[in-house]
Amino acid sequence: MSEDAPEVVRILAADDHTLLRGALCTMLAKEPDIEVVGEAVDGPTTVRLATRLQPDVVLLDLEMPGPGPQATLRQLRAVAPGARVVVLTMHDDGDLVQTLLADGASGYLHKSASRDMLLSAIHSTVAGGTTVFTPRRPAAPRRAADTPEAPVLTSREREVLQCVAQAMSNRQIGRRLGITEGTVKRHLRNIFAKLEATTRLDAVNRALAARLIGW
Repeated sequence: MSEDAPEVVRILAADDHTLLRGALCTMLAKEPDIEVVGEAVDGPTTVRLATRLQPDVVLLDLEMPGPGPQATLRQLRAVAPGARVVVLTMHDDGDLVQTLLADGASGYLHKSASRDMLLSAIHSTVAGGTTVFTPRRPAAPRRAADTPEAPVLTSREREVLQCVAQAMSNRQIGRRLGITEGTVKRHLRNIFAKLEATTRLDAVNRALAARLIGW
């Protein structure tokens, strides 16, 4: 995490589906640096709990009873300005993503996202990043001989990327690994090229999907 990030990320989980919300909270409770401080079943309850609890992150289901996600987002920004809001949804709509980000969301995750992607999004969001994950359209089937192999990262590149997954800055990574910031940047350039990534979070997500690093 960044130097300004909390040691324990306090989460408010908002979803009107009891089983899904329970499973989400159970999964998050297993993480030593995450604490679920509240659960909500609709928009008004989410706003009321955010006002009282002032969480670090609100995981907000898109389709809950209440005034709608945009109105709820605006209210959350007003009552808990320090909270980051990550929208969880089954909708894959590019226009909706841009609308919600413009209304104050810090992340947009399709519910098909993996556990590792969710955790990465939470930590990246707390560090000031923006996360968007929507499922890609399925590609045409490939023959086994045409299936690309996972990019090969050196052990040092994996160490650097593992630190990036923890939302560390280049300076923090250098201190952790005993290398200069310039060397960190060089490793990141190589990582981006190998993974065909455009951002730090994109590189982390691609590496997680290829099992090049773990969370």
